[in-house]
Amino acid sequence: MSFTANDLKQIEGKGLTLQQVESQIELFKSGIPYTNISKAATKGNGIVGLNSELIETAIDYFEVHKNDLSLLKFVPASGAATRMFKFLFKFLKEYNPQKESLNAFINKNNFRDLALFLVGLEKFPFYDMVIKDLAERHIDFNSLSEKDKAFHFVKTMLDQELFNFGNSPKGLLPFHKYKTNHISTAFEEHLYEAALYTSDENTADLHFTISERYKDKFDEEFKRIEEYVEENTGVAFNISFSYQHESTDTIAVTLKDEPFRNDDGTLLFRPSGHGALLKNLNALEADIIFIKNIDNVVVKQYKQEMVKYKKVLAGILLKLQNKAFAYMHVLDQTTISEDEFGNIERFLVDEMDIKISREYHKYLDKYKIEYLREKLNRPIRVCGMVKNEGEPGGGPFWVRDLYGNQSLQIVESAQINLKNKKQKDILTNATHFNPVDLVCGVKNYKGEKFDLEDFVDHDAAFITMKTKVGKDLKALELPGLWNGSMANWNTIFVEVPIITFNPVKTVNDLLKAPHQIH
Repeated sequence: MSFTANDLKQIEGKGLTLQQVESQIELFKSGIPYTNISKAATKGNGIVGLNSELIETAIDYFEVHKNDLSLLKFVPASGAATRMFKFLFKFLKEYNPQKESLNAFINKNNFRDLALFLVGLEKFPFYDMVIKDLAERHIDFNSLSEKDKAFHFVKTMLDQELFNFGNSPKGLLPFHKYKTNHISTAFEEHLYEAALYTSDENTADLHFTISERYKDKFDEEFKRIEEYVEENTGVAFNISFSYQHESTDTIAVTLKDEPFRNDDGTLLFRPSGHGALLKNLNALEADIIFIKNIDNVVVKQYKQEMVKYKKVLAGILLKLQNKAFAYMHVLDQTTISEDEFGNIERFLVDEMDIKISREYHKYLDKYKIEYLREKLNRPIRVCGMVKNEGEPGGGPFWVRDLYGNQSLQIVESAQINLKNKKQKDILTNATHFNPVDLVCGVKNYKGEKFDLEDFVDHDAAFITMKTKVGKDLKALELPGLWNGSMANWNTIFVEVPIITFNPVKTVNDLLKAPHQIH
């Protein structure tokens, strides 16, 4: 692979080495092995089902122990909202009010999304803002025809000179409107939620990963709401931000696996997906870290229900972690009784869902100790899983590695060979999917932080097809944050109700009950 002096300078400027770039290109050439799913995790076989007793004891356990720990909420929030408005951009581009009626356009294009958007118009949190802006520009919305209303409203939302919603960070869009006429963003709703489970009664810590170009906007939003939210919650907020490191960008290649070049001849590097955020997560100081996506929020009347299950997941994690820590101290002793071996083995199998190697029972005691230590001494995550309702994305599976060992993993459909009928059937018949609802223990039994980079499965990266200025290219995504980046963590899956999952993938999702005041 021949790179020019300018290429080498560009690679170095990103904090990458030539060797890293060459090994990325090799991955494109050799292809990435698919993940081998052996079966879907189901309730009772990889997924813990909840009952009222388990809920109560887990919440109690969390409440008793939480003040002795540093808690943090980690929110990936770097995405722009472009995809939320995809069908509205299409409408602006393709609709010509001079040529056809609005209904004809909707019917011709089977444009159900647009029909729903227009029916729900007044229920959107930004409705009054848009109408006010139109009035300031001397456009009397109420006197317009239906097609002109639609056109002017959408144009005001999306035009770069006006509200420019499509190029705003998703976290700063108007998400909810309260009866007091207060408009809240997803960012603000995360503060309210954090106040209810990550605070020590006085302060709550949150960390948002954002795009660097939006830093000032997030700062402005926090200034706007800080006093209001702190007054309403009685909690002060420590908020920190970080950006996706440029050194985690990956090179893009042509369909012939040669470096893709921009029009000016420079190499094209792309952000490598949410797996790049492992660096950001690894830099944080906390005992327990809650992870949740920026758009998965609800209006205040649903908050207690959300919080209940956050506390359940955290209580389950703390209970298991404390047992694991106690057993690590046992394994530090010079001699271990048969009973102690048995207790640790049962704990791993029955409570941690870890499958012990068949060879294990042939080992001498010192190798058994080594094996058990290696299994126990890992970061731990408890992940909420919801029943599959046809949502795209990853799910909980039993995965078999090259040596035949099985473990619980969150796997994205892009990691699965869909041409293999057996693999496709396992995926299709999966009962649960991943709403990104994690509680993570990132310190060991001595209180030292794990280096999370040590627990990544680098083979769990994936290649995706993209386009740039109309040309096809291949892009490389690092092992996803909750997929391959956490592949060698100890993993517990817990079934949580669908009410805990309320993402806003399209603007019309804001019309659903958990985003509306009743």
